[in-house]
Amino acid sequence: MIKVFLVEDDPMVLEVNAGFIKKIPNLSLIGHSRAGNEAIVLIEKMKPDLVLLDMFLPDISGFEVLKIIREMEIPTDIIMITAARDTKTIHEFFRLGAVDYIVKPFRFDRFKTAIEAYENTWKKLRDVSDLKQEDIDEMKQIKTTEEYLPKGLSEKTMRQILLALIDQDEPTTAEQLASILGMARVTVRRYLDYLVQQGKIQFEVKYGSVGRPSHYYFCEN
Repeated sequence: MIKVFLVEDDPMVLEVNAGFIKKIPNLSLIGHSRAGNEAIVLIEKMKPDLVLLDMFLPDISGFEVLKIIREMEIPTDIIMITAARDTKTIHEFFRLGAVDYIVKPFRFDRFKTAIEAYENTWKKLRDVSDLKQEDIDEMKQIKTTEEYLPKGLSEKTMRQILLALIDQDEPTTAEQLASILGMARVTVRRYLDYLVQQGKIQFEVKYGSVGRPSHYYFCEN
């Protein structure tokens, strides 16, 4: 269960956000505050996993609250929920380690997306002692080039075919390249056609005396 603390000075917004928290499984609202200084005391005492923090508070700003929390080395994560949308403010909060930034007014779907992303990270960091690069990329929602390739194409194979083509002194057919690489001609042809579509290589058509015309692929210098 993720322990959540809510910092919000508007009682109506506080009630709405508390309702959102109750709608999401695995969240537990352990406390709330409508002022910054009080929030710091309670956060240090209750040690929530996650703080939902407003920027505009009656005593000190949410920015000051986050700075003090970091200076006190309180082990808690922060999601900003605020009407402040200027780039300087947003950049400063991310510099201080906010894991997300939600601009008011917002829909429940956006809130839920933020929580689900946080929960995914929270679980991985709690349950696993070491992470692979793929795990970190998944947590940060980073997709590799291979994930953007059409189904059935591999980044590794595409790189191998492209490098082999670059090594050729003159335009080369898929059949010739397949023989060099020890791959099936159909496979090589598919990758070459994809590279042509992406504008990374070019081809020219040559007509023989008999049979179909041949496609010769090459890289421009």
